[in-house]
Amino acid sequence: MSCYDRRDLGLLLLRLGTGGVLAAHGTQKLFGWFGGHGLEGTGQFMESVGYAPGKASATASGLAETGGGVLLALGLATPAAGAAAAGAMAGAAAVHLPNGFFAQEGGYEHAVSLGLVGAGLAVTGPGRLSLDHALGHVLNRGWMVPAALGVTAAATAVVIGLRNKRVRAQAVDEQDTLFEE
Repeated sequence: MSCYDRRDLGLLLLRLGTGGVLAAHGTQKLFGWFGGHGLEGTGQFMESVGYAPGKASATASGLAETGGGVLLALGLATPAAGAAAAGAMAGAAAVHLPNGFFAQEGGYEHAVSLGLVGAGLAVTGPGRLSLDHALGHVLNRGWMVPAALGVTAAATAVVIGLRNKRVRAQAVDEQDTLFEE
């Protein structure tokens, strides 16, 4: 009988699939790969949706997605990797929230799905087919899960809160401009 079970294989598939998608999206932002716009274009977009400064926001988002995705796929530092993915996807979901749930309408379903899988992997762990397991879980201790998720949740709440404040202020400015005309 194999030392790996269905759970290990399932976690490997979740890690590879989710990590690969996240890493691909992150490299679009960082390097313009896979039809992305690189830091300049992504920075301009980030600024337009309230994340300022745009280029720094694009860098942070790209690093969280690329780094978190690669680490998830490898099963290395899984609590931090999953938390990074969840935080990045919460930021993306905030942008898509006004469009409703479904992705075909520009909604947040894709971002939420990736973020939940990342958080779930942080909590569950990577399984035995992982670098964390091979390294004796030195970067995957039980206390690291709430620490990584807690720090990420706090930082994400601040970033999204500031973004939402900018978006509301911009809407008020636009409304005032309309009344002045």
